[in-house]
Amino acid sequence: MNQISLDMYQTLGMAVAVLFLGAFLKKRIKFLETFCIPSPVVGGLIFAIGSCILYATGILEISFDETLKNVCMVIFFTSVGFQANLKVLKSGGLSLVVFLVCVIVLIISQNLVSVGLAKLVGVSPLIGLSTGSIPMVGGHGTAGAFGPVLEDLGISGASTLCTAAATFGLVAGSLMGGPIGRRLILKHDLLKTAVMEDDATLVEDEKKHKRSVSMYAPATYQIAIAMGLGTIVSWALSKTGMTFPIYIGAMIVAAAMRNISEHTNLFTVNMGEINDIGGICLSLFLGIAMITLKLWQLASLALPLLILLAGQVALMFVFTYFVLFNVMGRNYDAAVLAAGTCGFGMGATPNAMANMQALTEKYVPSVKAYLLVPIIGSMFADFLNSLTITFFINLF
Repeated sequence: MNQISLDMYQTLGMAVAVLFLGAFLKKRIKFLETFCIPSPVVGGLIFAIGSCILYATGILEISFDETLKNVCMVIFFTSVGFQANLKVLKSGGLSLVVFLVCVIVLIISQNLVSVGLAKLVGVSPLIGLSTGSIPMVGGHGTAGAFGPVLEDLGISGASTLCTAAATFGLVAGSLMGGPIGRRLILKHDLLKTAVMEDDATLVEDEKKHKRSVSMYAPATYQIAIAMGLGTIVSWALSKTGMTFPIYIGAMIVAAAMRNISEHTNLFTVNMGEINDIGGICLSLFLGIAMITLKLWQLASLALPLLILLAGQVALMFVFTYFVLFNVMGRNYDAAVLAAGTCGFGMGATPNAMANMQALTEKYVPSVKAYLLVPIIGSMFADFLNSLTITFFINLF
């Protein structure tokens, strides 16, 4: 079989090419836009399928230098760390805290279900974790980050498995959210409980995130400082004997920097710019992660994978319909929150917002849901998920 090896610059160029391909196709295929499938995933899957065909037919095997994938991954998760603002959590009141606890319970439940079903179908618990909160609450970013960690622990094809589960979750979460919210609203006649709240907080938050060209340099430097100091934290954590992803130290330092900034005003953290930089690096990271997928490694896991993913769909329905809805108040806001949780609990925050938008356009707005879901989905879910996954991995 012929072989081609791409260096890190060629790999990066290829990743950007599939990103543009994905963006091109998203504009022309409504399904992809409707379910908020990331452009790198669209283009990357097409490339991965083509690469799999070339490999399976014995024509060509392509190998890549993944150095820049890890760099982009650490930058992205550092930007996530900067979002962990304890002052916002405190100002959100009791509802925010209760919702946060619900999300933590969901993360733990996803991993318990995945490990339980893995034992039931006779596969490794670590394969089960590949379909748990890593791809579900975590999405493609966390899937790409923890896949190599699982592979280092002996699970061949874990990156491919995590990414396949994350793609399934994006679609399933988007398909489930709207119908569940609609069912709750109609069954319990919840429109009479809708509350029109002051949206000043949302407007103020948007003003805070206005971008400035001059602020991108300080934002980049702050990320670099967090990454540098983070290596020391990661080194210290590794001395515990536990397995941690390489970005965990940078996330912790970034969260500390953000909260020191909020409470002392010694320096300014430019969150709008940091989010932009993180978003760019996420796209590049996903692009490289997708083109390096080895889909042929999934063949032997097809049936167990279907069973494990079906278990996650069942869990999400039970959790949002019977648990989250009741805990969050059994009202209109709770129903919209349930729809949103399906989105980011199986896919990503944009899916959650799309689910909620579909409901609020049909019925009435829910300012409470629009406030809680972005804060928890964007600021805290990935952070808490990474810590929970690390705990579960070290159990096995």
